[in-house]
Formats: sequence, C-alpha cells, structure tokens
Amino acid sequence: MLSSQAVWNVTEIDEEEVVLLSDKTGISKIAARFLVQRGIKTKEEIDAFLHMDEEAVHDPFQLKDMDKAVGRIKTAIQAGERILIFGDYDADGVTSTSLMYMTLREIGAEAGFYVPNRFTEGYGPNENAFRQAAEEGVSLIITVDTGISAVHEAQVAKELGIDLIITDHHEPPPELPEGFAVINPKQEGCSYPNSHLAGVGVAFKVAQALLGRIPEEYYDLAAIGTVADLVSLQGENRFLTIKGVQALSRYQRPGLKALLERTGSNPQELNEEQIGFLIGPRLNAAGRLDAADPAVELLITGDLAEADELAQMVDDLNKERQTIVKEIAAEAETKVEEEGVPPVIVVGNEGWNAGVIGIVASRLVEKYYRPVIVLSYDQETGLAKGSARSIKGFDMFRSLSQCREWLPHFGGHPMAAGMTLKIEHVELLKNKLTDIALNSLSEDDWKKSLDIDLPVSLEEVSLQAIYDLQQMAPFGMGNPAPKFLIDDVNLQMIKKIGANGDHLKLVVENTGKDKQLDCIGFRMGNLHDHISPLSRVSAVGKLAVNEWNGQSKPQFIIEDLKVKEWQLFDFRGDKRLWQNEPFMNLGLCTVVVFQESSSQWFSRLPGHWEIVRYFDESADLEKIEKADNILLLDLPDTTEAIKQVISMAHKLERLFAAFIHEKDYFFEAVPTRDQFKWFYGFLLKRQSFDIKNRTHELAKYKGWSENAVHFMSKVFFELDFVKMNNGVIEINPQPQKKDLTASSTYQKHLELSHIENELYYSSYRSLKLWMDRVINNDHLPSAIQA
Repeated sequence: MLSSQAVWNVTEIDEEEVVLLSDKTGISKIAARFLVQRGIKTKEEIDAFLHMDEEAVHDPFQLKDMDKAVGRIKTAIQAGERILIFGDYDADGVTSTSLMYMTLREIGAEAGFYVPNRFTEGYGPNENAFRQAAEEGVSLIITVDTGISAVHEAQVAKELGIDLIITDHHEPPPELPEGFAVINPKQEGCSYPNSHLAGVGVAFKVAQALLGRIPEEYYDLAAIGTVADLVSLQGENRFLTIKGVQALSRYQRPGLKALLERTGSNPQELNEEQIGFLIGPRLNAAGRLDAADPAVELLITGDLAEADELAQMVDDLNKERQTIVKEIAAEAETKVEEEGVPPVIVVGNEGWNAGVIGIVASRLVEKYYRPVIVLSYDQETGLAKGSARSIKGFDMFRSLSQCREWLPHFGGHPMAAGMTLKIEHVELLKNKLTDIALNSLSEDDWKKSLDIDLPVSLEEVSLQAIYDLQQMAPFGMGNPAPKFLIDDVNLQMIKKIGANGDHLKLVVENTGKDKQLDCIGFRMGNLHDHISPLSRVSAVGKLAVNEWNGQSKPQFIIEDLKVKEWQLFDFRGDKRLWQNEPFMNLGLCTVVVFQESSSQWFSRLPGHWEIVRYFDESADLEKIEKADNILLLDLPDTTEAIKQVISMAHKLERLFAAFIHEKDYFFEAVPTRDQFKWFYGFLLKRQSFDIKNRTHELAKYKGWSENAVHFMSKVFFELDFVKMNNGVIEINPQPQKKDLTASSTYQKHLELSHIENELYYSSYRSLKLWMDRVINNDHLPSAIQA
C-alpha cells in the first residue's frame, strides 16, 4: 500500500449524456466527458466554447468611469500634457505598462512610464514618485495593475494638481482612492460582464476604448499578463488568451521573439502552459531582483539588436532568481521544521530577497499545504515586506483585512497577497491569522485535495482523444486542464530516470495486457523504492502527447499516485539490505524473527523498530496485528509460522521479505534411498566403521560429500540402526524396521528444504501470489512454483 499525497475527489458524470454527446458530435468519449463535466452539453454550447469570435470582447464603456478616463486622456493628448504610466513590477504589471505605453504613443501622447523599485519603494503608487512626476511637469498619471488601495497617494496627486486615473483589477478596499477616474471591474457599481480581467486586461479595455477598435496588435501582451496573473480563463479572458497564443506563435514582437529564442521553445508549439512557465517567470525576474524597466523595454522595443541584448539580460536574471529561490526555500523549510508545522506558516529572515519570497511562499504551500506568509526583514527600518499564498478555503485577502491595524500596506486576492508591516507586529499577525484559520477551516480543509474530472480506462486513451482535448485549451483558472484517474492498473515497468534519478517512469497495462501507457512523474523518483514490481497502481494526472524520434504516442503526466493493496518488497539474497536508505529510514517497522541465532542482526536495525521474537513463547504477537510495515528477517522452521504471521497482520501495508538463513538445505540434496541402502549394507558387512577418521576416504570412494555420510549416519543413529562409540559406528544386531521419515533429522532436512524452496528460491510473483492466498484465506497449493 502507498498512500496518495492528496485526497482524491472524483466528479460524478452522467455516462448517458457522455455517450449521447460523443455520438452526436463524433468526438472521443474522453473529450465528451470533459465537456459534460464543464456543463457544455449541446452542439451550440460546444461551438460557442470552441469557436469563439470577437463577440466575446465586451464594450469597454461598460466599465465604470471608462468614459471619464478616455475623455481626460484625449484632452491631455490634445493639450500636449505629459502623461505618466505608473505600473507594477510583475508580469501582469509589465505587460500592462507596455500595452498602455504603446497605445498612448500610437495616438500621439507624450507619455512615459514608471515602474517602482520593489526594494526601495515597495508595491504600488508612492508619494515620492508622484512628487518627482510633478516636478517633471506630469499632469496626468495613469496607473496600471495597481492603485486601487492608494488612498493617500491619490490625495497627494490632488494636492499636486495631477489628475489620477486608476486602472486596476485587485480587490477594492472599503475606502477607494479619490482619483479622476477609477476603472476596476470589481468595484461596486461596475456592471462590466467580466469581473475577472487581469491588470493587462483592464489596460487592453482602455486601449480598445481609446482606439475605437479591438487592439489586435496587443493580443500577445494581453495573453501573457492574463495567464501569468492566474485569472479565470473563461469568456473574454479565454478569447484574449487564444488570440494571444496565436499571435505569439508568429513571433511578431522583437522582444518576445528574442526571449523565446532564449528558451529554445518552438513558437508553433507554444501554448498557455509555456507562457506560464517560460515567458512569465522571465518577465517577472527583472522586477524580482532589480528594477523592472528592462522587462518593459524588452516588450516595447522595435530594435532587434536591443531586443536581443535585453532578452539576454532578462534570461540571466531569471537564472539568478532560480538560484536565490532555491537557497531561501531551503532556509525557510529548515525554520518551519525546527518549530513544527503550524496552522498558518509565517516565516521570515533578515536579507531574504523580497522579490522572490512570493515564489518561496508558493513552494512552502506545495510542500506543507498551509497558508503561508514569507517575510523579508529590514532591521534598519524595522519593517518586514511579505508575500502570502493560501490554500483552498482560506481567503487570504479577507483574513488580512481583519488585521488592518498592523498592515499599513497590503493588497491581493483570496489566494495571494503582498504586505508591509513592522517586524514587531509579525507575531501578532501570525497569532491572529492562526485564530482565523482554526475557527474557519474544517478538518478536510487542511488536506490537499485533487479534483478529478474523468476516470479513464487505458482502452480509451488514444492520440485522437488527446487531440480532441487540446481543442478545449487554453487551460488555467476557471478552465483547469482536466485531471484523469487511471485506476488500479497493472504495473508493467518502473524505473528512475533523469541525471540524478529525480523522475519516475512507469509503464502500466490493462488486465488483458493488450494496452499499455507510458507514465512519467516529475520529481517523483523518491517513490521508486516504495512501489513493488507487481503492484497495481492508481494515478491522477494529465494526458499529453510524447513526440520522440518522429513518433507520437500518448503519455500520462502523473500528479499523484497510490497503491491500494499491500505490497511485497523482495530483499531475499540482497547483501545491500542494510544500505537501503528508503528501507532503513522507514518510520516504524515490526521485525519478525524466527530463529534465536538471528539476534546477531539486531544491531543493524534502527533502534526504534519493534522486534517480535517468534521463537520465544512469551513473544508479544499483538505487535504483528498492529503493524503496517513488517520485515520477515529470517526463515522459519515451518510454513505454518509464516501463515500465522501473515494472517495476523490485519493492518499490513508493506511486507519486506529478507529470509536470511545460514545454511542452504535446498541445494544440499537428501541422499537417495539407494545411497542409504548401500551405506547400511556397507556397515552391516563391516559391523563397524571409524566415521571420525575415515569419512573422507569413504566419501571420495563413493563420490559423495562428507556431509552426506554424516547425515546418513545421524539418521541411522536416530532410527537405532547403529550405535556410536568414540567416533566409531557399530551396527545394531537386532534393529527394528523403520521408515527413514521416522528420523527427526531426515524430516527436518526435508521440511527446511521445502521452506527454502517455497519462501526463498521461489519467484517474486509466486511468493506474492502465495501470500495473497494466505491473506485472503484461499486454498493454498502444496508448493510455490519457482
């Protein structure tokens, strides 16, 4: 047995609807299940989902204050006023800034951009930047992807005579800033149909309103910011992403062309997943480590040489960012584990790079499944800058809103947030969030869960089915990539792959063994030693196409897996048993010892393991009943002993068979009856024989082993056929007729040879089958076949 990392929730689906939809449309049953599960059940609904057009793009003037903002911008352009775009340093903010900048320049505005430095200025608009803008003659500031919480800064702008247009998508606070116009689809009184626009989506709507058309030239930027900011990919956002992916595949923008070349990706194969993993992190890297300006300049430049230089700079920063994240994450994990994993993890340190702590927070959530805040302390200012990531069921923004007294600056949404607070208030914040979590989350909320869309059989998996599913993209928030369950299938092959064996490759097959599927689990190499060769495995993951050497075949990307039944791990004859780290590091194992002589091995076992001395009449056999991991250290004298142990192990999950033994009976054949007959006739003729000194001579003459001679002598002695006198065998003149099996030595040799054959020299498959029958109380064969 191997437990899954998460709780699996399988969605119930009406199979009749699936069959009906598949028959009507001709799509695979897998794709039909996906559509039914998403509530798309008619041909018209499918067409609307798969074949979106510009009707999905709503009228920008449905956004509250859009008319005021457009009027003010056009007035500024006509009057030659200086306009400043105030952006944010993440990928959404960078694309928003670039899109707004190019739009304004396109319509003749005298515009510049300003992205605050994460380290010296922090998140959002700030008074110093606004005062500097006023000194430079700026009379209109347009924020993008930020500003909805800038109440003080809006007042400063008003005092400076600067009109402030706020465009943002973050959750509005109770008190909104007094700007000339506030454009946010989430604000009260806004009737815009799509409240899930990213910051770049809001900027796109402003561009649409200013240009009087859909700005198709900015689809690529809209897609990058939308995907990177993890907003819902439904409706208008889905359309923008589809169009953006198509635009990116054409390599139109010099900066993105140069950046994609650095990643080595094929633009024709670009999708939303690669935007999220290849483009987004690189655009983020500049603002995480230094100023975000190079990322903006990369997106707005039309010069190929400059684009190439900026792309190299951004790529190098991303590599540096990866190294820093790894170091901080390791330090954070150490802190968490030293203190014990609390309900809400709040961890911080002096000098941690404030630009990457959000990534570290995400990694801690992934590892511990707790709401997490990671903080960077500055002892000189006494301030801590933090990033928060949450789990399902814990609204981080709402929870932080209950801690406003300690948070002069914060913003975000239910799953993520950023903040600044005094270091002295960190413990108060942690305690308050812990109370909120303990009072609002149920027992199940603390467990990571996987929502499974579709159970699927191996027979249903095909390239065509996967191609059908790919039409449902882009996948992301609001339209997650379907997770499939492959349940209880045979394991045909398992091995570690990758330079350091970090990844896991499986080949699974159906019961009929006529359909196989390759599976790969990234960063799951550690599970290799916890899955036995004949296990039936269940896995949750995604279907993909693996292309290699010009061939395409289905592949399953594992996200989680488990083994439902008990597992047998074969350590018979393995001299490296004591060096097997996964085995030796088991939390707890019950060791069953059948032979007193095996106590010599106890010193090699972890000290906290339970030892059951089966040979001792006072042994506590109840330990076997409670054990989930059992090591059978050595061979018993009878198979009944093994049967008793296995049948008692009601909670058995993993059984490790070592069966250490000092002497091999199986390969030391019992002398034949003819050999016994000849030897007895030999003794009868001689009446006595010096076995102590002449065994070697007799064995050599007959071609026997000396052990065979001693064995037959001992059997004759037990049967009272002979007597022993100082190493000399003397024949009994009046022996009683007895069968050889009446000798305990003869009988023990047969029994031990039989046990070795059944338990030690049998094949793994045969031993597992034999033990399964014991557990299930099935009729047992007389012997296991090797």
